Amino acid sequence: GIELATGRPVTIAINHDPAAILMHKTNHPYTEHLQASIWDVDPEKVCAGRPVGLAWFLPDCKHFSKAKGAALVDRNIRGLAWIVLRWAGTVKPRVIILENVEEFQTWGPVRKGKPVKKKAGCTFQKWIGQLKDLGYTVEFRVLIAADYGAPTSRKRFVLIARCDGRPIVWPERTHAPADNAEVKSGKYKPWRSAAEIIDWSLPCPSV
Repeated sequence: GIELATGRPVTIAINHDPAAILMHKTNHPYTEHLQASIWDVDPEKVCAGRPVGLAWFLPDCKHFSKAKGAALVDRNIRGLAWIVLRWAGTVKPRVIILENVEEFQTWGPVRKGKPVKKKAGCTFQKWIGQLKDLGYTVEFRVLIAADYGAPTSRKRFVLIARCDGRPIVWPERTHAPADNAEVKSGKYKPWRSAAEIIDWSLPCPSV
């Protein structure tokens, strides 16, 4: 997505998972890949004085997601988004984007492996405030990718922060469910189906 939008390859990609690094390296051979914990990477060292136009963060979402159910959550994994402030405070990316599940907005204290309901969202608001204190204008929304032509109806939390004085511009909606009145009127195109990108006729691989 970054390459399609900017017309240039991603400069640096960081992930602790070797499988994720291998997959990304296969698809993006011109990117510098670092297999490491994001906390062990020095932003100033890896950027080597180069200005950062865009930093995209995708912290682990499992310990926010409803899909986790009643399982215990890990406060350290939930706290991965704090790394954004480190990068913002050191190499000052002009634009920061963070993607997560919509429950990311409930980020708050954890006690005995369970989020403290009365303080839901407290940490999130503190984190947003500190990002603003670093000179960023911050906006966030919950988006459905299918509304913009992607064949998936999953909701995602998306945050955009800028420190270059330019306005934050969100994409215009182009699609809607097929039974939507605005699809019938021609304003929007119908949601695309996953069948467009998955060949269901192929046999399942044997395990």
